[in-house]
Amino acid sequence: MPQINAVLFDYGLVLSGPPDPAAWDNLKHLLNAADPAFHKAYWDHREAYDRGDLTAAAYWQQVAADLHQTLASQQLNQLIEADTSLWTQPNQPMIDFAYTLQRAGIRTGILSNIGDAMETGILARFPWLHAFHHHTFSHRLNLAKPDPAIYAHAITGLGVPAAEILFIDDREDNILAARAAGMQAVQYSSHGAFLQAMREANLDHLFLL
Repeated sequence: MPQINAVLFDYGLVLSGPPDPAAWDNLKHLLNAADPAFHKAYWDHREAYDRGDLTAAAYWQQVAADLHQTLASQQLNQLIEADTSLWTQPNQPMIDFAYTLQRAGIRTGILSNIGDAMETGILARFPWLHAFHHHTFSHRLNLAKPDPAIYAHAITGLGVPAAEILFIDDREDNILAARAAGMQAVQYSSHGAFLQAMREANLDHLFLL
């Protein structure tokens, strides 16, 4: 069976669950916007926000401008809070898996494309994130997955050879980039599919540590 001495997790849609529909509604209400214009504005600038090209304030000002809105400072704070709520629905089975690994002495890390205010928000809401041995958050490096450099940073931070690291992410392009960096990688789409993929990769022993 493959030797695994560290597990590197994506955050969104791996450690967190699907976005909260109520938070989507709140964001649209705050911006007085409807689909599909809201979602286009939200996603058009998200990569730049996650990569650190835009701060949270600049990101939301740009989203608002696309929707022909002008933001007050109070609205900005409300948008940041609602956006954090959107991405803080816990995926408890994967959180429990991370805890099992940590308790067994396996190093754990997070490699996530995430903006500055989102990092602050998730760390404040989820104290268990501090138990991970290393965090690679994209905005800090002005890099984002699937850029090879961000994987190299995460590998160095974990202090484990790439071949001994398992990477888990919901996106296929990020999985392929992790494998190109020398890591083992399993895609997460649903928990049932993940368990099956782990069995097929002869990695299911990690659940029994």
